[in-house]
Amino acid sequence: MKQIMKQEFDYQRDFTVATICSHSSMQIFSGAKLEGFKTLGICIGEPPKFYNAFPKGKPDEFLTVNSYTEINKFAEVLREKNCILIPHGSFVEYLGASEFEKLELPTFGNKAVLGWESDRKKERDWLSRAGVPLPREYTDPNLISGTVIVKFHGAKGGKGFFIARSKEEFQNKIAEHRESYVIQDYIVGTRYYFQFFYSPIREEGYRLSKGSLELLGIDKRIESNVYELYRLGNIDIEPTFVVTGNLPVVIRESLIQKGFEIAERTIEESIRLFGGLVGPFCLETVVTDRLEFYVFEVSARIVAGSNLYISGSPYSDLVEEKMSTGRRIAREIRIAQKLGRLEEVLS
Repeated sequence: MKQIMKQEFDYQRDFTVATICSHSSMQIFSGAKLEGFKTLGICIGEPPKFYNAFPKGKPDEFLTVNSYTEINKFAEVLREKNCILIPHGSFVEYLGASEFEKLELPTFGNKAVLGWESDRKKERDWLSRAGVPLPREYTDPNLISGTVIVKFHGAKGGKGFFIARSKEEFQNKIAEHRESYVIQDYIVGTRYYFQFFYSPIREEGYRLSKGSLELLGIDKRIESNVYELYRLGNIDIEPTFVVTGNLPVVIRESLIQKGFEIAERTIEESIRLFGGLVGPFCLETVVTDRLEFYVFEVSARIVAGSNLYISGSPYSDLVEEKMSTGRRIAREIRIAQKLGRLEEVLS
């Protein structure tokens, strides 16, 4: 992980936690405030009025830009405020992984992971090397032999994803798309989104070769319209997968160990490949009726489903009460600051 030069970043002054006003920003701001940090929200145009309705989740100040792609133009302003950027799904998607990596500002986590997460071929290579169970993938559409799901690269919240039941149906549907995509078997089962946190500096708990692993929550996504199709029986409506919300869930206790084992392999391989996935990440899984796990994606940053647990989850409460993912990020920065190990959690 690239080290932040101390002359560019004042380790002695207190920090301002900054992110763009979208996705999980209120949770990030709330958690940062609980850990004693100042907060700054980056927005386009006028600050969103709805933040006034949630004073604990409202940033202390706003920075207005014309486009998120011009954030680097304000690098000096943000450095003067001693800002640390917190990536989330919207932040990375609006800028693109390559542009986000170019931001000349201290960022929580390892920016190198973004290139692996945003490219589905590289992501699959990472997970495959880690020995993670994955759905079958088709490089040749002519080999499609059952129901498949077609996904596009990047954090798109399911937008544009589609189902195909034959190679002919795939060819008809893909014709209107120009984006890079992958084709995977559609695994029938229950979807669980495991919200983990990897700390390279914490020595307690579920230990890895370096640092430790925590489970902060599990959620299930509400997708429009596939989530409601069962109500309509066999009516011929094409399913869509745009995420519109999230539901809290807990999993059978006997399955928790499997989740941790998969997360452990994911992190250990990330350390070997690119220096490690630091901080929050989400394993997006399907569990079949045989209690078999398949991982169809990894989100290498805070996910919106963690907004369910601003006051803690049934899992995080067993570590420390009232610990959200947003607060856990701020806590990691605070601990690293006290230990003089900020270079291990920032890039």
